[in-house]
Amino acid sequence: MANTSSRTLRLLSLLQTHRHWPGLELAGRLGVSERTLRRDIDRLRELGYPVSAARGTDGGYQLAPGAVLPPLLLDDEEAVALAVGIGDAARSGIAGMEEASLRALTKVVRVLPPRLRARVDALGAMTVSASVSGPVVAAGVLTAIVQACRDEERLRFGYTARGSAPTEREVEPHRVVASDGRWYLVAYDLHRHDWRSFRLDRLTGPAATGTRFRPRPLPADDAAAFVRTTSGAPAPYRVEVLVHAPAERIRRTVGQWGTIEPLDETSCRLTMSSTSLDWPAQALGNMGAEFEVLGPPEFVAHVHEWGARFLRATRPPR
Repeated sequence: MANTSSRTLRLLSLLQTHRHWPGLELAGRLGVSERTLRRDIDRLRELGYPVSAARGTDGGYQLAPGAVLPPLLLDDEEAVALAVGIGDAARSGIAGMEEASLRALTKVVRVLPPRLRARVDALGAMTVSASVSGPVVAAGVLTAIVQACRDEERLRFGYTARGSAPTEREVEPHRVVASDGRWYLVAYDLHRHDWRSFRLDRLTGPAATGTRFRPRPLPADDAAAFVRTTSGAPAPYRVEVLVHAPAERIRRTVGQWGTIEPLDETSCRLTMSSTSLDWPAQALGNMGAEFEVLGPPEFVAHVHEWGARFLRATRPPR
């Protein structure tokens, strides 16, 4: 029989599948009596996990939503899938997703064993996602830089600018920005005594020096604006659409692509921000509801162009 601590972790892992477990089946999975199972359930509740119980012939246990997010227990396959998925989300170009995804990716990769980090990097390098169009950046490189930004710690790395020989850089990292399918580090270059943006796919061997620094004022409204200015990346479009469908229905299908504002029981406003007009058009096509484009004019013209192209494709051959 497993010891109490490892058995409790196993129990939590089973409950986190969010299915309803009959008590007898759950006890059998753990190799314990139902009485011991009840004690283990009580122990989880004392730790703050809201485990609901039902009595009778359909009785059993299920982990209920709580006031705070509890620690998650993942097997190897789940951990790799989660890290790859979070990295994909961070590169999506969707406003508001990049920073939260980076924080989540940092936490996940930091606790992965080296063998799983290698699998995450290999999957990222050898797979293509519809939301990822730029060069792939290893998860270890990305998380090392994000942690240095968070800890306000100087960073050293090798860098090869376009058409230039490799150089060694030491910087005060400020922010990581996902823009137009690429990753950028915005940082103050201590050798050139000026602010720079560095493409992460051209950066190697990032290592924190252990030296802390006091942040300098950035010569731009924010890090994304600085990258657009220095890299020539286009400013994102803000697409607004009136959707003739309930907000909850649209949130289930395309909520990940933007923000949804309910207007009444049968309509809502969908707002998306992207450097490409293709992604909002695809999201709207997947929505399965009637809609009206409110702006910007560039997107109105883009939708007309798409519509004309599809109509031409359906004409019978002469």
